[in-house]
Amino acid sequence: MSASSYSRLPSVADVAGDIGGVVERLARGETHSFAFGDGGVPEAVIASYDQYDDLRGEESLGRFEAVVPPEELARQLPEMVEAIRRGTFGPPVLAGSDAEPVLVVMSTQQYRTMRGDDEPPPGVLDDPTVRSYDSAPTPGSKPFSMEEWAKDDPFTQQMLEEIRQERGPADG
Repeated sequence: MSASSYSRLPSVADVAGDIGGVVERLARGETHSFAFGDGGVPEAVIASYDQYDDLRGEESLGRFEAVVPPEELARQLPEMVEAIRRGTFGPPVLAGSDAEPVLVVMSTQQYRTMRGDDEPPPGVLDDPTVRSYDSAPTPGSKPFSMEEWAKDDPFTQQMLEEIRQERGPADG
């Protein structure tokens, strides 16, 4: 993908200028993790603190020592992205109010590490919030049935049988 295909990507200034709105939307569950950056290139990610917590981000990535108020995050965001570009960005930065984190700012690499994702293929821009990498079957691969999948696992065989009994005879 070319950089122009990411032209709708929010810039650092866009995100900094609307950080209060971002905090509100994340707090209400109205938005998901998103990448942003300048020049149409994903450079950083904002994720909800809930996702960060669910994926045990503090265990794998650590965290900035304090929860940053949204106004302070708006002021510091350009410097944070500049540190990401230089490769000197530290642990993810948590932001929110009253010491309650709502969102997390991190590099695209930190987000991928937290999620356990692979590197994008060569030539694909690094936006780990968009799962659109191509994959193809390996040579010699073939589809398999549920029975083949469950053949060596008695528990899975039992679960399949219970599902079939609940559904009744197959419509045909």
